[in-house]
Amino acid sequence: MSALYAVLLVLILVFGLVLTVLGLPGNWLMVAAAAVYACFVPAEPPAGFGWKVVAAMLVLAALGELIEFIAGALGVAKGGGSRRGVVMALVGSVVGAILGAGIGVPIPIVGPIVAAILFAAAGAMIGAMVGERSAGRPLEETWQVGKAAFWGRLFGTLAKVTVGAVMVGVAVAAVVL
Repeated sequence: MSALYAVLLVLILVFGLVLTVLGLPGNWLMVAAAAVYACFVPAEPPAGFGWKVVAAMLVLAALGELIEFIAGALGVAKGGGSRRGVVMALVGSVVGAILGAGIGVPIPIVGPIVAAILFAAAGAMIGAMVGERSAGRPLEETWQVGKAAFWGRLFGTLAKVTVGAVMVGVAVAAVVL
């Protein structure tokens, strides 16, 4: 029965990683799944792990959020963006990630992932530019803010997805070892 739970955990972890690529809280889903798993599967080998693994995943998820937040905020701030630009960049990045995942479907496996990441960055750029333009800023300034939002979001998303992949690795290693 523990093997069935382990397979279910891995499926949930992979689903969480996909959610993270889409800009949704997939890393937190992974932490919750690991906590539920630790509650119901005995912490002895071959398929169990204890609360130390859950704590490690919690720290990693928080680190991923911090990196993503700092990268995105620094991107818009570096470009001279306003609070409105930051909010619109966030909205644009989520919409872009969802659209990108759908558009990338024809390319097996990597298409939706790559498209979601790139479209999220493009959505952040467009969102930041719309936010800055609606605040009355000239086009040249909005373009600078948009470019900075693009690179900040791209770096932040890649870092957060990398942290999510490490979380999957930690949980799978804990289950297997």
